[in-house]
Amino acid sequence: MERLEHRLLGLVAKASEAWNLLEEGDRVMVCLSGGKDSYVMAHLLRQIQRKAPFRFELILAHLDQGQPGFPGHILEGWMSAQGLPWHIFREPTYEIVKEKTAPGKAYCSMCSRLRRGILYNRAVALGVTKIALGHHRDDAIETLMLNGMFAGQLKAMPARLRSDDGRNTVIRPLILCAEADIAKLAAELAFPILPCTLCSQQPDLMRARVKRLLDELDQELPGVRRNLAAAIGNVRPSHLLDVSLHDGRDVVGAEDALAAVDGGGGCASA
Repeated sequence: MERLEHRLLGLVAKASEAWNLLEEGDRVMVCLSGGKDSYVMAHLLRQIQRKAPFRFELILAHLDQGQPGFPGHILEGWMSAQGLPWHIFREPTYEIVKEKTAPGKAYCSMCSRLRRGILYNRAVALGVTKIALGHHRDDAIETLMLNGMFAGQLKAMPARLRSDDGRNTVIRPLILCAEADIAKLAAELAFPILPCTLCSQQPDLMRARVKRLLDELDQELPGVRRNLAAAIGNVRPSHLLDVSLHDGRDVVGAEDALAAVDGGGGCASA
């Protein structure tokens, strides 16, 4: 466990250095859902706070969405035992999402918009400089594939994002961490994982299907996830078809665009 925790701490530190996620004087609102990712994020940030050569504050926060039967008292007890400032924001978004989402449509989009708006407003009220979310490497990979297949965009998740209104900065400290490692550490540390009853009602979402596809590919071809993660940070704009990325002149070495996988995916003589 110590080796695993040390590796994850190193990846969080690497991400922080690359994208200035944690800085002197920051007040970071660590958003906890009750899932494995946010618990591990809070734990790792606490370790970094103790060792960092600069000072920053951590504030634990949970948005109670009014899910029926959600054992929020368990998370509240865990937060209160951490020795950090903590807040629970109670907003009835569960019923709003259920009411406003059309039959057959995913809850995720509206749910995330509502949660984001509430957290943004609360962060401003608390004087927070950064909002930390628990998205990890696999979330970024799945988002890349979902956007490519269903939205026609090459877009994943940024490690650091400024909100449209300029009031908030969102950071993702786990962006370089693999979900499997996060799950293993969460199990070793016996965090009290709480289910999301809203998400569990929709087991056939596209994200779940993409996750299953990646699982199958990674079993057959180990390293698929690792390579996709590397690709997000290794972009060749000249080999894409977005005319805003280059001036339309000849691309030197354009033949390299035909990857040597299964003969380049087909006949290249045309």
